[in-house]
Amino acid sequence: MENQVLTPHVYWAQRHRELYLRVELSDVQNPAISITENVLHFKAQGHGAKGDNVYEFHLEFLDLVKPELVYKLTQRQVNITVQKKVSQWWERLTKQEKRPLFLAPDFDRWLDESDAEMELRAKEEERLNKLRIESQGSPETLASLKKGYLFMYNLVQFLGFSWIFVNMTVRFLILGKESFYDTFHTVADMMYFCQMLAVVEAINAAIGVTKSSVIPSLFQLLGRNFILFIVFGTMEEMQNKAVVFFVFYIWSTAEILRYPFYMLSCIDMDWKVLTWLRYTMWIPLYPLGCLAEAVSVIQSIPIFNETGRFSFTLPYPVKIKVRFSFFLQIYLIILFLGLYINFRHLYKQRRRRFGQKKKKIH
Repeated sequence: MENQVLTPHVYWAQRHRELYLRVELSDVQNPAISITENVLHFKAQGHGAKGDNVYEFHLEFLDLVKPELVYKLTQRQVNITVQKKVSQWWERLTKQEKRPLFLAPDFDRWLDESDAEMELRAKEEERLNKLRIESQGSPETLASLKKGYLFMYNLVQFLGFSWIFVNMTVRFLILGKESFYDTFHTVADMMYFCQMLAVVEAINAAIGVTKSSVIPSLFQLLGRNFILFIVFGTMEEMQNKAVVFFVFYIWSTAEILRYPFYMLSCIDMDWKVLTWLRYTMWIPLYPLGCLAEAVSVIQSIPIFNETGRFSFTLPYPVKIKVRFSFFLQIYLIILFLGLYINFRHLYKQRRRRFGQKKKKIH
């Protein structure tokens, strides 16, 4: 006896872009599902309301749909998804006004038009947020990249200043005081590199990559670069003076303590000895560095006066010659002002770091 061709129960729901159909058939075999000329054709062997039979139906849609469809078989049903050609709300599913007897709303998925619009907006916002996150990177990824970038920056600076420190120390142990007078020609290139790279540090503070204060970072950067590029770099007479050794040695000593501390902070490590050195050694090093820089400026004043470098004459009718040494004297005032600002800033950092521990003890 041939299997009787029957119509299964079909339930439907819609969204602005899609149609959902649920065919109540279990144990479906050999399904033939297609869309031709805007009509959905369904035929399959399965177990439905009339037992195990071949079930078949055809639906002509109210408006145009895409011919490609997606279906999924489960043990209890067949789920079909059809894409509308135009995103809009339909007043019914079929072209014929009278609803077929086998067709009914799928109340499990049913939404009215306003609710569907809200769902559509929510999905669109979710999609845009996902695209934004993918383009910008997730917060965890950005944090990892930031830590990696800061670790590499601090590592490069540490290696650069370590090279300067070791080079100067070894040369002093071998040559003694004689090493003072050719320090510039020996380590100036590396010092130039490190101090130019230090511009990144001020930028990081300015744009919020690090929590460092901008003004102290800028004071130190501009002050050191003024000494290195203007006072030492432009005057050969200054490059052979012993003061260069003391300036470079104090700078490098401070930095080989500071940069490893920042490196370990990037990987959430705290080495107590290094932390104590980082927050304590600046107390003698900063005043000594300021003193050495002041000596270099004072020694350069007569040389700048003699050579007339960077001096200029004001235009008519003033015609007054302005010597560069005038700006050097102003710089000396700024130098000690910068020392006060940095000293105050570092003292607050030290008190914040170690003051909490004292409170816990009491």
